Amino acid sequence: MRSKVWYYLARIFAGIFFSSLPAFAVEPDMLLKAKFVARFVQFTEWPPPPPELFRYCVAGNLRFIEALRLTKLYSTQGEPLQIESIEQPSEAAQCQLLLLSLDQLSDLGAWQKQLALTPILVISDNSQAFHSLAVIGLVTEPNGISFRINYSLAQQRGLKLSSQLLKLAREVR
Repeated sequence: MRSKVWYYLARIFAGIFFSSLPAFAVEPDMLLKAKFVARFVQFTEWPPPPPELFRYCVAGNLRFIEALRLTKLYSTQGEPLQIESIEQPSEAAQCQLLLLSLDQLSDLGAWQKQLALTPILVISDNSQAFHSLAVIGLVTEPNGISFRINYSLAQQRGLKLSSQLLKLAREVR
């Protein structure tokens, strides 16, 4: 009888404990966005010299980090890869790619100032960030994900986007 009571108490405790832990499962749309991001690297050319370490940086939505870890990533010329979280615009200087998912739009000005004309491929799923500082904007649609390209900003930053990527974009401006 006592063993049954302990068994049920242990199950209740485990249920309470494990339900309070954060979920580490990555949502399907996050994985799809991460796959898009990985492919964008394949169709982008950065100005020389190539980095010793290709950095994928994430600012904002940290669920993107786990999604990137579960995705086959690419670098420009086979350099080693690193995925890192950044919080401040000044930390973006060492990134080749920045996935910017700002919850606080008040921070947008600081990111704009820091990233102006840097050869960083900035990708955002925030429409306001796309219009002001992102080269590629991810758009969630009912049937999947699409993307927009700010081609003039890519050119200003010294990034060369392939014609194949431009053809696939929902919008190029």
